[in-house]
Amino acid sequence: MSVTAAQGFRAAGVCAGLKASGRPDLALVVNDGPLDVATGVFTTNRVVAAPVTFSRAAVADGHARAIILNSGCANACTGAQGSADTAATAARAAELLGLPVPTDVLVCSTGVIGHTLDMQALLAGTAAAVDALASTPQAGRDAATAIMTTDTVSKEDALTLVTSDGVTWSLGGMIKGVGMLAPGLATMLCVLTTDAVIDPDTARDALAHATARTVNRVNSDGCMSTNDTVLLLASGACGATPSRSELDAALTEILGLLGRRLVADAEGATHDIAITVSGAVSEAAAEAAARSVASSNLLKCAVAGEDPNWGRVLSQLGTVPAEVCPFDPDEVDVAINGVTVFSHGGLGQDPATVDMTPRETRIDITLAEGGAEATVWTNDLTHGYVTINADYHT
Repeated sequence: MSVTAAQGFRAAGVCAGLKASGRPDLALVVNDGPLDVATGVFTTNRVVAAPVTFSRAAVADGHARAIILNSGCANACTGAQGSADTAATAARAAELLGLPVPTDVLVCSTGVIGHTLDMQALLAGTAAAVDALASTPQAGRDAATAIMTTDTVSKEDALTLVTSDGVTWSLGGMIKGVGMLAPGLATMLCVLTTDAVIDPDTARDALAHATARTVNRVNSDGCMSTNDTVLLLASGACGATPSRSELDAALTEILGLLGRRLVADAEGATHDIAITVSGAVSEAAAEAAARSVASSNLLKCAVAGEDPNWGRVLSQLGTVPAEVCPFDPDEVDVAINGVTVFSHGGLGQDPATVDMTPRETRIDITLAEGGAEATVWTNDLTHGYVTINADYHT
């Protein structure tokens, strides 16, 4: 189950006609309460889509009842028209759902930048989505399918959890995005739903904490989207109140699962790559080093060719400023899929013994400077990625 796994939520996914392919392109998620807690994390790109501007402001008070999401058009860089279209979308959805104000509805869009929405199709599709709302697993799956762009599969997960005092609660989520994955969030629309009792401040802090350690550490191609959005809605319908540590752990787990689904479906990818830096002076230092290695197109091409070229790891690691992540190159170890190919400044085990055939490739870098570590996920760079993005707009 997906966003309908938690009590108090309905969803729908319909074909509004925004995509020339005729595939599903409009999703709706509604929180029936009793709580209407909402929070979000958005792209840090200075160029942002109209829905990001609208939703960021609408969710600032910690409350919202619904989210409407379209694929097929990003509604980014569309000026005053784009802003008006976003506001009109929220207003129509609020009207149809019987909500008092348009800002009770958050708006997300994904697709090609620089195109305006077909509002006639979108508004008609909104009515169809309202009519199709249901709390079934299929409704959640339909919503997850409707937000896909170049994704090849829908992406959803759900957790059933128990608080320390024995009350069961649920957390569900859907996500899309397989390109423009980095360096914070990923070209991502993500909706999380929970039936737990959470206050807005706790929800806001917990979501920020979890995204920083999961989807913010996915770096597929080094390109930051204008539309990245992660939203969390809490209905309170089950009556459970998880502790902050329980909430943090649950959000981190589900966003970790969803983030891995992004990497597994990354455009043209044949390998998922986990780069773990340990022995760093701080988590921030470890993350900076792992991000640097993950950004190497040379390394990504090597992995695509199943070549354990550890020199590309070391050369990229060396670009991290010493004040950001201190280390002594003569104390560094590098292992690829469990084989230590570089050890303490010199040759390690024979790289020819590294098995590069599995889909998952693990690169472990040990700095011997402290006790902190971080993992960044990326993927290989293939001809398929180039083909997809060469043909994406035309």
